[in-house]
Amino acid sequence: MSLTLTVDGERWRGHLRAVAHATPGLVPVVKGNGYGFTVGRLARKAQWLHDQGLGVDTIAVGTYDELPHVARRFGGDLVVLTPWRPFGAALEVDPAVAHRVIHTVGRASDLEDLLGRQPDARFVLERITSMLRHGLSARELWSTAPIVAEHRSARLEGVALHLPLAQGSHLGEVSRHVNDLVASGLPTTTIWVSHLTRDELAQLRAAYPDFTIRPRIGTDLWLGDRAALRVSATVLDVHAVERGDVFGYRSRTAPKSGHILVVSGGTAHGIGLEAPTGESSIRARAATLARGGLDAVGFVRSPFSIDGKQRLFAEPPHMQASMLCLPHGPRVPDVGDEIEVRVRFTATAFDRVRVD
Repeated sequence: MSLTLTVDGERWRGHLRAVAHATPGLVPVVKGNGYGFTVGRLARKAQWLHDQGLGVDTIAVGTYDELPHVARRFGGDLVVLTPWRPFGAALEVDPAVAHRVIHTVGRASDLEDLLGRQPDARFVLERITSMLRHGLSARELWSTAPIVAEHRSARLEGVALHLPLAQGSHLGEVSRHVNDLVASGLPTTTIWVSHLTRDELAQLRAAYPDFTIRPRIGTDLWLGDRAALRVSATVLDVHAVERGDVFGYRSRTAPKSGHILVVSGGTAHGIGLEAPTGESSIRARAATLARGGLDAVGFVRSPFSIDGKQRLFAEPPHMQASMLCLPHGPRVPDVGDEIEVRVRFTATAFDRVRVD
């Protein structure tokens, strides 16, 4: 009676090992909903990779609030991707794990404040990229060199680059940032990067053999082999209806005879909640228009599939269940059967994660 993520354990573990083996300096990203697995489970799996002799001495979390969920499950260093600020959870780090935490600093004033509060802090300086998210400009990066020099007990762990997902090579931009780092005089040759392909990482290492490259990888690591992952919902009830029969919270009427299926999975799981995809192709825009047209007449395609075809919502999904329209003709599942669900893993909370 659950929305379940079933994992082909042997295949998934093989994929994780292959990525770790092929990615020197790998820093697994463990944040948010843990890509559907939960951050706790991914922290344990990162520790497993380390115990396998595959490196992984560090993981990256998204926020300071996530530290307690991973610190007791992973024994290495913990990079916080959200920039340090002199307020909120950043000031509430458990002293027992403070020595393992690597802060991300994106403003010179924050660096001075952090080192004033914690003179032996470990940190990376984030260089702003074309993504325009967080970070220091080239001039601001240079201005941090005297601050670092004044605090000899502090530990600068490198410079971080958060690159966009857009297609095309990022190597030109990365090279400019590396040159800025060299010009700054900062005492580090470590670069933390995201969203570089395996080929780009190899080219970067060849171009800068004296630098240490730390790739932060989330989606391609945890979700890189989608064939190892299957999402299913349970059929909770099946009701035969005739055209005009009333059903649901909103007392809708059945547009034709068939069946109303009640299945597990609703808004509490992320089902039916939509986030912008960022796709700009003509095909993606046409699909958006088609969905809008269906919505306007009361028909919305659900992520639930029966016999390989996505079925329509009978009405908007509820908190923990959804109602589907199944017209006459297709096979009618029995109560207790499982049906396939197509989800966005980073926006879905599963009732169960089952690793076979």
